[in-house]
Amino acid sequence: MTSMIFANSQIAIPLQSDLSYALMNEQITLQFNGLDNQIIDDHFAVLQFPTQLEQDAKILGDGFQMLAQTGGRLNAPQDIGRCPDNSASYRLYPEHAAKRFYNYLVIEQTDGFTLFGFTSCHRFAGYFEIQPQQAGINITAFIDGEHTQTQDWRSQQMEAITVIKGTVLADVYADYTVKIQSHHPRRTGVTADAPVGWCSWYAYYAQVTGQHILDNVEVMCHGQSELEWVLLDDGYQAFMGDWLTPSDKFPNGIKSLLQSIKAQGKKPAIWLAPFIAQAESEIFKQHPDWFIRHANDDLLKGDLLKAEDITYGGWRCTPWYILDTSNVAVQTHLTNVVRTMQQEWGVELFKLDANYWGSLRGQRLQKGITGVEAYRLGMQAIIDGAGDALVLGCNAPMWPSLGLVDAMRVSDDVERRPERFEQIAKETFNRSWQHRQLWQIDPDCITLTSLVDQGTEQANYVFHRDVILAAGGLTLSGDPLPLLTAFARRLGLSYLLVSA
Repeated sequence: MTSMIFANSQIAIPLQSDLSYALMNEQITLQFNGLDNQIIDDHFAVLQFPTQLEQDAKILGDGFQMLAQTGGRLNAPQDIGRCPDNSASYRLYPEHAAKRFYNYLVIEQTDGFTLFGFTSCHRFAGYFEIQPQQAGINITAFIDGEHTQTQDWRSQQMEAITVIKGTVLADVYADYTVKIQSHHPRRTGVTADAPVGWCSWYAYYAQVTGQHILDNVEVMCHGQSELEWVLLDDGYQAFMGDWLTPSDKFPNGIKSLLQSIKAQGKKPAIWLAPFIAQAESEIFKQHPDWFIRHANDDLLKGDLLKAEDITYGGWRCTPWYILDTSNVAVQTHLTNVVRTMQQEWGVELFKLDANYWGSLRGQRLQKGITGVEAYRLGMQAIIDGAGDALVLGCNAPMWPSLGLVDAMRVSDDVERRPERFEQIAKETFNRSWQHRQLWQIDPDCITLTSLVDQGTEQANYVFHRDVILAAGGLTLSGDPLPLLTAFARRLGLSYLLVSA
């Protein structure tokens, strides 16, 4: 196989005789042309990039899911996110295996920046590994084939990869985004005004009630008028999975509540975790055939898959079972749920949480489909029902979401303590180049008021406020507005006036 050379002189060495490689527009596209019965595993090396790197060169790599990022230096990588992909909780790959840099890897040396990046994610997740050699260092690109058999593929097309070099990082990212957009065009909401409003989660968590919402809307209308959006977060539903059935904390239902919000001049938004369900839900009881099953575990093969069997099990109402979005009946269900919320309830923004779980691998109705493909099918079903409403991804698989969301959470959940504020700042700024290029970035809610069991000093709230201001993305207050301190009102109002 012949080596390929980018315009910036970077050499790329093909590694698979069963792939055809084409270099066009500074991207190498991969297409499988081998025998039909091959299995592509999760560590399928496709390209090697010989390099000469400084041992203390700075690095920045992404993770498959939102909570994973890696920084530090070539000789001392550091996890930035709280939950690396190879952590004991997430288990996407073995804890002691070579570090995987999903989606892209940026290396900073004294002479500039080099970005190795996947520019598409239609079927497979892609990642890079740093492999020291006697003559230098190889950067190797891998495809996670999810142990699928090529005979089951509907297309032989794989993904595309680029290498970009430059002395200005912003220019490198700008070039990268253009190449990504050629495969995954942006949704129209990416360039719309960034939502400014209020979210119920960090004020009341799952204990939220209908009265809580009304009380906060009252403050928004008569003291915080700059807050336009009202996001009803987790806690309104009877069970995970039954999104149209309210809990008894909402005796008048959700439709009337959202219509009340709209009647007062605010824009209603709602949270749902579309790809999961708990065992107590009606959807799980009535349609057990709609959920994915174990595929490879000999002891559990054919049994319904619980998230905790293979990855982090979820933060409440567990165990989580995963909808099989390769099933047309499931796609229709998702479209109908979201369409009901949009057309009948008046929802104008959907916060889709736990999206990562929609990409889990397992036995689905469509044989040979990858988790990435299934996730994208499910997201398209949601988009079909959402109409012109905005779509916000959260706890999502990052590159599998390309072209499917208007906004994307790029940081961990906020907590009112300095360590988490610092972590969120790093995560947000590392992904800030994505804002209005791939999606609007969401650095999570701004919190300026302490709760009984969660609080910190005023200086830390000022830092957190400044991070949100600098990010320029979504700005949603996470405080109980009727309980705002004078300090929080003053600090929050100054932010809103600047961002308006």
